[in-house]
Amino acid sequence: MSPAIRVFLADDQALVRSGFRMLIESEDDLVVVGEASDGAATLRALSAQPVDVVLMDIRMPVMDGVEATRLIVQSGLPTRVLVLTTFDLDEYVFAALKAGASGFLLKDARPADLLNAIRTVAAGEAVMAPSATRRLLDHVVPTLPASPGVDHRLDVLTDREREVLIEIAAGATNAEIATTLYMAEGTVKTHIGRLLAKLHIRDRVGLVLLAYETGLVRR
Repeated sequence: MSPAIRVFLADDQALVRSGFRMLIESEDDLVVVGEASDGAATLRALSAQPVDVVLMDIRMPVMDGVEATRLIVQSGLPTRVLVLTTFDLDEYVFAALKAGASGFLLKDARPADLLNAIRTVAAGEAVMAPSATRRLLDHVVPTLPASPGVDHRLDVLTDREREVLIEIAAGATNAEIATTLYMAEGTVKTHIGRLLAKLHIRDRVGLVLLAYETGLVRR
C-alpha cells in the first residue's frame, strides 16, 4: 500500500482549516501533517517536515500565499502548491501560478473535486478546471503586457504541438483536445509531455501562461 499523501493547510481562518482537515482525513490515502495561519509560518513548518501538497490561501497576514508559493518553489522542495481562491482575486491567482503553483481551485468546490485535486497535484500534474481557466483568462489576460518584438521560445515546436498548446491555453481537457484535433487521448498526453520537455516548463499551468505571454493565443 502506498504511503498517505501528506497535506499542509495554510489559511488564516481556523474554521476553514478545521473543515478541510475533517474532509481530508476522512480519506485513507490522505493525511494532514500540519497547518498555519500565514505564509511565513507555513515556510517554517515545511522546513521541518516533509509535505507533499500545500493547500494555500491567497490572502493571509505576515506573508501572503503568492510570496509563500514563490519561496517554496525557489527552495527546491518537492512540495506542490494548490491555491484555493475566489474569482474576485483573479490577479492574485495569476501571480501565484506565475510563482509556481500547480493549480487553483475555488474554495466552494465540491469536496470530491478538492480531494481529487490534491491527488492530482501530488502525482505531479496540474489542476486547472477548464471552466475556471477560461474565466480566469477572461479577467487576467487582457491585463498582460504585450510581448515586445518576436518571441522565439516556441520555435522548437512542431505545428501539431502548437495546435495542442493552443487548445490547452483555451482550457480544453485532454479528451476535448483529442476530439478537436482528431487524435487519440494517449497521443495528446504524449504531445503534452513533449511540450513540457521542449519548453522547460513544469506543468500544464505553465503552458497556459506561456501561450499567452508569447502571443500564440490572444484575446
